[in-house]
Amino acid sequence: MSGRFVRASKYRHVFGRSTRREQCYDNLRISKNAWDTNLIKANAKYLAVNWDASGGGAFAVLPLEEKGKVPEQIPLFRGHTATVLDTDWNPFNDDIVASGSDDCKVFLWQVPNDFSLHTDAEEPADVKPVGKLSGHSRKVGHVLFNPAAENILASSSGDYTVKLWDLEDGKPKLTLKHTDIVQSLSWSANGSMLVTTSRDKKLRFWDVRQESPAHEVAGHTGAKSSRCTWLGDHDRVATTGFSKMSERQLGLWDLRNPTTPVGGDFMFLDSSSGIGMPFWDDGTQILFVGGKGDGNIRYFEYENNKFEPLSEYKSGDPQRGLAFMPKRGVNTHENEVMRAYKTVDDKIIEPISFIVPRRSETFQDDIYPPTVGLKPAVSSSEWLEGKTGLPPKFSMEDVFEGNEPKEYAASEAPKAAPAKTAPAPAPQTSTAPIAREPEPAPAPAAAREMPTMKENKQSMSAMASKFADKDGEADEEEEEEEPFEEIQKPVERPHAALASRQEPRGGVPEEKPTEEKPREAVRSGVPEPAPVASHERENGHVGGASTGETVAPKETLTSKPTDESRQAEDTSTGNASANPAPSASAAAGGLREVLQEIRGMLQSQGKQIEQLTSEVAQLKAKVRE
Repeated sequence: MSGRFVRASKYRHVFGRSTRREQCYDNLRISKNAWDTNLIKANAKYLAVNWDASGGGAFAVLPLEEKGKVPEQIPLFRGHTATVLDTDWNPFNDDIVASGSDDCKVFLWQVPNDFSLHTDAEEPADVKPVGKLSGHSRKVGHVLFNPAAENILASSSGDYTVKLWDLEDGKPKLTLKHTDIVQSLSWSANGSMLVTTSRDKKLRFWDVRQESPAHEVAGHTGAKSSRCTWLGDHDRVATTGFSKMSERQLGLWDLRNPTTPVGGDFMFLDSSSGIGMPFWDDGTQILFVGGKGDGNIRYFEYENNKFEPLSEYKSGDPQRGLAFMPKRGVNTHENEVMRAYKTVDDKIIEPISFIVPRRSETFQDDIYPPTVGLKPAVSSSEWLEGKTGLPPKFSMEDVFEGNEPKEYAASEAPKAAPAKTAPAPAPQTSTAPIAREPEPAPAPAAAREMPTMKENKQSMSAMASKFADKDGEADEEEEEEEPFEEIQKPVERPHAALASRQEPRGGVPEEKPTEEKPREAVRSGVPEPAPVASHERENGHVGGASTGETVAPKETLTSKPTDESRQAEDTSTGNASANPAPSASAAAGGLREVLQEIRGMLQSQGKQIEQLTSEVAQLKAKVRE
């Protein structure tokens, strides 16, 4: 048996559950722009969708509760003069969203109170921006809020720079210069560092407040776009890209030594051509990788400094855009650990719930550790001065019970409980044995009734008769083979010889002895009593005397057995397992006949010896000639 072990994990059976068409967001006009972006962004209340609008760029905001078919006319967020390329939600305010456009501008928007797509107006009023950020000389391809500091926004542009904005005064405070177009960027958990990938196939780790890369290493060697994401509180970064042979790869990088990926090389995914979009969930320590242009979403668990494959969500509907909702918005009553939103045919956005299959209706604290809330760690001014910290967290159990979330400092937040599906075994003590899982009982056999006393007696008697039959058959076989085995046996007792003259049991006629047997007896030097029947046929002696007449056949002799032979036969047939000796009176009465028989046997043996001797002499003479 091969030594194959299954890795223990409480997320090993996580599965993605799709949504019915009527529960999706339908009748959308998603942007068809070719810029490499995720197209949609999500938070706990809204979805932001890059819209295919005429007369300038626009994007739509969809409330998560308003599922189904979207009206033909909906209020759009208009203000850009060119196509909107990317959007991002403020992590500490669900009503604030930023957008980057092909018009080189970054705009800030606020969702109106009681915003809804279904209005009574014939032409819904569009939403105007609340802030405009100007500073890039070319299109703005990505916008990303700082996850720990309030009002700090990063934007990448075609002018090969990444600018960090302070939204309180609307001015760029820091600039990170690259040598090519930035393809992806991601913040560390405390917001002090930034990692970027660019078209020059370089991976850069930035200490943003120093405006210089702390590390600059070679990334994926393929010509297609590469993506990156920071693994939360870890000093690790995951990247997706391609090899020179256009094979999709996954890389894990250690910030302390990023010269090569952890393990020395990239992890091979497949040979598909779609760009991998990575998403990290800090609560479950799972990395989700969605393929752009295919319908699959892989997920890996980060453990022991490597990615362990868990499973894969497969769908026949390819996705161009993909977004994951923050952990604070998942449905804890259905054991939902993450929720993704994917675009289908540029018309539909389909929610996909990733669920841990458990039947318990209580709160699962082992899969819902504390998560980041709506309170930042530092303000924008404190962050620019060099202060760093992790945002406070709150318990998901409060959300499960419907209570007001109670926040904890990042260092004081309780850890995740151990897995309930695979508890650690309790130590063995002298008084209590180790608890073992009961082994599955075998399939029940067909019901049978207990035998009665009468049936027991019958079965025992049948067994006894079976053994008796076998013994009787063995005795019969011994008696049938007796003429052939007399060569190696000593002289039989008189009463046994007398019994051997009788007809064998079962009516089988006695075989005539051949001439080979006395020869063997002579060579072995053991005298052999000749069978009485052949002696009488050859010499005409009965009981040792010659009568001079033809001796009657054996059937005639055995038709009138003596009293002794009749008694021996009766006893042998009555009990096949033993042959009792004849009684003393029978032996005394037949003593004279026995002596006469012995005398006849000796005489016949003498004649046979003489005959054999003459034959041997004749054979020797022939051999000499």
